[in-house]
Amino acid sequence: MASSYAKRYCVFTSFHGPDVRRTFLSHLHSHFESKGIIPFKDQGIERGQTIGPELVQAIRESRVSIVVLSKKYASSSWCLDELVEIFNCKKAMGQIVMTIFYEVDPSDVRKQRGEFGSEFEKTCKGKSEEVKERWRKALADVADIAGEHSLKWPNEAEMIQKIATDVSEKRNATPSSDFDELEWFHDVKLEHLLEKLSLECKDVKMIGIEGRAGVGKTTIARALYNQLSGSFQLSCFMGNLKGTCKSTFGVDDYDSKLSMQSKLLSKIFNQKDMRVNHLGAIKDYLQDQRVLIVLDDVDDREQLKTLTKELSWFGSGSRIIVTTENKKILKKHGINHIYHLSTTQAMIMKIMFYGLIIPVLYVADIMTDKMEEIVEEIEKDDE
Repeated sequence: MASSYAKRYCVFTSFHGPDVRRTFLSHLHSHFESKGIIPFKDQGIERGQTIGPELVQAIRESRVSIVVLSKKYASSSWCLDELVEIFNCKKAMGQIVMTIFYEVDPSDVRKQRGEFGSEFEKTCKGKSEEVKERWRKALADVADIAGEHSLKWPNEAEMIQKIATDVSEKRNATPSSDFDELEWFHDVKLEHLLEKLSLECKDVKMIGIEGRAGVGKTTIARALYNQLSGSFQLSCFMGNLKGTCKSTFGVDDYDSKLSMQSKLLSKIFNQKDMRVNHLGAIKDYLQDQRVLIVLDDVDDREQLKTLTKELSWFGSGSRIIVTTENKKILKKHGINHIYHLSTTQAMIMKIMFYGLIIPVLYVADIMTDKMEEIVEEIEKDDE
């Protein structure tokens, strides 16, 4: 069954805080963030005897749940209730569940024995048989999921790298809910764009997505970003750039440009308010990095000159995607790989995505009347 919840987070992590929060988990989350993987963080949520609605919602709004099973994981009824909810989401929504056995044997988890079992028995005291059975089943189920065993790795850094790579691959294999209903149309459009991006090429490339307001440029760019971001060292989606060059001092205001560069670097490194003192900062930080950057809704060439003045600012294999209503901006900036998204294509997307209640014969008439135009648009894309 498909999820009816918007996916706000890439990852929800279930763990026993005293075992891993300040050590393994902090390193794992830091590595996630460096790759553009957004984990849910539970700081500020008061823990009680049962999990609260904030955590239930966070689990349901995550694409992937990672269960970090440590020696004292089962000492917390909170953790066990989280685990039950995770498997409810797996069953109802097809949520991906990954496991990390941190200094604990999977068989001890499955059979609730050893130190892990002792902690579980303590937690079960005073609980109803129904609750205990739910916990036992969840532990048996999670132990059956093949995962990473910390004791089998020579060092944690290598294990964390492997986990981050696995999460990126699983996230990219999970289609965005924005496109669940676009089917073949979505696939064809992304295929055209992927051809223009030439990901196998080591050169730095920029491509443009151009079309009128409301035709779906941002939606297409976001889907492309979600599909590709895990394959790059660093990635950033800068949305709604329209008007960002304007200030009380005009479009050439130096401070406005510094602010734009600061925002891009803050996003790409997942840091708050990175300080930028000169307009060569992007080159200083990114010239040796393979990056994916989406600049959405550009309406002034100064924005491109400020954020992507030279291809040499970015490392080998980098890709920059620009969406705009104005094709001239792209041409003036030397962007020759341009994808035109027409109003005809937007009409088809809306019919398919929103499931508009339109008589079948009327839709057939539209498709017949527009067929030549659609073919012309596809041929333009291939030029």
